Amino acid sequence: MSGWMIFLWIGMIGQRLAELRLADKNARWMRQKGGYESGHEHYRYIVGLHVLFFAGILTEVVWLGAAPPAVWPVLLLLFLMVQGVRVWCIRSLGRYWNTRIWIVPGHAPQVRGPYRYLRHPNYAVVLAEFILFPSLFGAYGTAVVGTFLNWLLLVFVRIPAEEKALSEATPYEIQMGEKKRFFPSFRPR
Repeated sequence: MSGWMIFLWIGMIGQRLAELRLADKNARWMRQKGGYESGHEHYRYIVGLHVLFFAGILTEVVWLGAAPPAVWPVLLLLFLMVQGVRVWCIRSLGRYWNTRIWIVPGHAPQVRGPYRYLRHPNYAVVLAEFILFPSLFGAYGTAVVGTFLNWLLLVFVRIPAEEKALSEATPYEIQMGEKKRFFPSFRPR
């Protein structure tokens, strides 16, 4: 594994750890505002999938000899653009952003930034990361299997649990209207 690959791989893990710290800080704030966690049963599967994702990349590179494709600069540029959207999502939700499902009853869902155009831009970012990040390393098995498993977990478990919890405690459906989950809707209101 070359130097830039190690730096990128470790940097991405560092980003995830920093996000967990931010999520914990935001959870404490939401708890003080009367918030509560919902859907905690499936969170361990999300964490497990992310751990396996990073392990899969490492396995493919170190033991299976995966190498960056010739188009890695393009993939890196796309990946960095996706990271920009990730930061936009986190900043748009502010203290409401979390890796877990936190609900603050009576607080309206945030519809700033990319949330003006779709319901779950952060999950769209994660799906794009699951494709782009391992592809940068030539770890195509991890890209395909990881993306598929992540999609299953999001579409059939995480998003339904999150939308149900938000709909029960906030004006989520009114705020989100006809927005799609992953693909932007640019229709004027």
